[in-house]
Amino acid sequence: MSAFVDHPLRYAMSNELHARPFPPVSSPSRAVYLALKPAQNAAARDRGADRAHLLALLDRFGAQHPQPDATHWFGPIGKHHLKWESHTEFVTYTLFLEGLEDRPFDPASFALFPADWLESAPGTRVTSALIRIETMGTAEDVSAKANEWFVQESLALSAVLDGQLIIGTDFRIDTAGHMRMAIFAKPGTGERRIGRVVQRLCEIETYKSMSMLGLARARGMSGQLGGIDKQLSALIADMCGTMPEPDGALHTLLSISAEVENIIAQSSFRFGATEAYETIVNQRVAVLREERWDGRQTFGEFMMRRFDPAMRTVKSTERRLLALSDRAQRASDLLRTRVDVQRSAQNQQLLESMDKRADLQLRLQRTVEGLSVVAISYYALNLVLYMLKPLGHQLHLEDAWLAAIVTPFVVLLVWAMVRRIRKEMD
Repeated sequence: MSAFVDHPLRYAMSNELHARPFPPVSSPSRAVYLALKPAQNAAARDRGADRAHLLALLDRFGAQHPQPDATHWFGPIGKHHLKWESHTEFVTYTLFLEGLEDRPFDPASFALFPADWLESAPGTRVTSALIRIETMGTAEDVSAKANEWFVQESLALSAVLDGQLIIGTDFRIDTAGHMRMAIFAKPGTGERRIGRVVQRLCEIETYKSMSMLGLARARGMSGQLGGIDKQLSALIADMCGTMPEPDGALHTLLSISAEVENIIAQSSFRFGATEAYETIVNQRVAVLREERWDGRQTFGEFMMRRFDPAMRTVKSTERRLLALSDRAQRASDLLRTRVDVQRSAQNQQLLESMDKRADLQLRLQRTVEGLSVVAISYYALNLVLYMLKPLGHQLHLEDAWLAAIVTPFVVLLVWAMVRRIRKEMD
C-alpha cells in the first residue's frame, strides 16, 4: 500500500487562514497605529529592509525575533504589546498599551516609537492613529466626549456589533499628525471582540488612505488626458475632411497611442490596487454591523458621502483612459485603411502608366522589327542579286527584272527568320 502524500503546500495554505489573529484588547486601554510605505514602487520594495527595521525596534526591548520569512508578528515589547504586519505595499505597527493617559489622545503615546527609529524607516508614513478604548458610560457622557474630541462636521459615531461598542472618529489629522479614534465598550465586552474592532478600524483607515493614492494619480493625469483627448479629436476631425499628409497623421496617431499605452502601463497597478482597497474598506465597514447612534452619521454614511465619490473619480479616469486607447486604436485602423486605399490608387495609376509604357515599348519593338526586316532584306537582296547576276545574264534578264523577281522571296525569308527569332526569345 502506497504512502498517503500531502501536497507540499497543504499546511502552509491552511495556516495562512490563521496567520493574522485579532489581538486581545482590554478596556480601558489605548493603541498607537503606524503604517509605512515607500514613496515609489512599494510592491517591489526590499522586504529585508522592512524586517531589519522591525528587528531594530525589537532589539531595543530585548524582544523575540519573528521567523525569517514571517509576514506578521505579535508579542510583548517591554510593558506593551506590538503587532506587526507586512502587506503588498506597506507595513503596519500597532502598539497596545494598558490604561489611559490623563490627556486624551496625548501625542506622547506615539513617542513610544523612538524618534531615531522613525527617521530610519524604509518608507514614508501613510497614516498613523491614536486609538482610545474606554468603558462605555451614559449616552450623555459618550456624546459629550465625542463633541470635545472630534470635529462635529465630519464626526462619524455609531454603535457596532449588536450595540456592544460605540466607535467614533472624524477622519481628520490632528495637530500632532495623527488620526483620532475612540471606542466605548460596554462592561463585560470580550477582549477578542474589542481587538477585532480595533483591527478593523485600523484597516479601514489604512486602506482608505491607500485608496486615496489612486485619486491623487487620477487627478495628476487629468490635464495630460485632456491634452491627448483634444489632440486625438482634432486628428479625427481632420480625417473627416481632406487630409493632405495621411502618413504624417498616422505617425502622430501612433505616437498618441504609444503615450496612452504608456500611461495605462504606469497607472494600471495603482488603479487595480485602489479598486481592491476600496472593496476591503467597504467590507470592513459592513462587518461592523453599524447602527445609528444619537442621530449621528455612521461610518458607512461618511464613506458614501466622502469616500465613494473619490473612488468613482478614479474609476471614471480609468474608463476615460481605456476609452482613449480604444478611440486611438479605431482611428489608427481607419487611417491605415485610408492610407492603404490611397496607396492602392497610386499603385493602380502606376500600373496603368506601366501598361502604357509597355504598349509603347511593344509598338516601338514592332517598328524596330519592321525596320530590321527592311534593313536586313536590303542587304540580303544585294547579296542575292550579286550572286544571281551571272544567271540573269545567261537568261537575258535585266537587273531590274531580276531584282523584282527575287525581292519578294528575300523579304519573306527575312521576315520569317526575324519572327522565328522573336518567338524563341519570348
